[in-house]
Amino acid sequence: MNLHTWWLFFATVFVLSGTPGPNMLHVMTRSVSFGVRRSVAAMAGCLLAVLLVLVASAAGLGALLAASPRLFEVLRYLGVAYLIWLGIKAWRSDGAPLDVGQASIAPAMSNLQLFRGGLLIGLSNPKLLLFATAFLPQFVDRGGSQWLQFALLVLTFGLCELFWYAAYALGGNQLRRCLSRPALRRLFDRVTGTIFIGFGAMLLRFRPQ
Repeated sequence: MNLHTWWLFFATVFVLSGTPGPNMLHVMTRSVSFGVRRSVAAMAGCLLAVLLVLVASAAGLGALLAASPRLFEVLRYLGVAYLIWLGIKAWRSDGAPLDVGQASIAPAMSNLQLFRGGLLIGLSNPKLLLFATAFLPQFVDRGGSQWLQFALLVLTFGLCELFWYAAYALGGNQLRRCLSRPALRRLFDRVTGTIFIGFGAMLLRFRPQ
């Protein structure tokens, strides 16, 4: 892989990673609820999920999933159910006001729970595996060491994701200052809940080609 190919991959992934999606929305809502520092656990879960999916695609599991419609359907419905459940949970939130003082935030969720939530969000979208399977090989030089190139691509993808997680977390931390009123917090929860349900609906309509 030459530098031009890597740069093209980096630019493409950087833009794609910055596009709002379930992972980014999840990181932002965790930052709103718990602050940037505690949202790091959620970021770690999301990032691990993405890396696992990318490694799985390099190992050929994406091709297996594309060739097994029944398995894909099972995973897809599980992902749809999880995203819609998150949306309903957000809609049913009581709209409690946020205390923006970092020191007064009670750890209502453990770091392990935050990490697990991020991991489940990242793994809830099986079409990412199909996307990675079709996308990554386009940047691999067949004449070189394929595993080394895949490792570089996965590392680049992961760093781009991490950059945007941090950006969304910082944005959420700024947004939380505006959500000290119950009505605004309730509106935020319902908007994010609707978006999660929308992601679930889009995944429900997705069909591998």
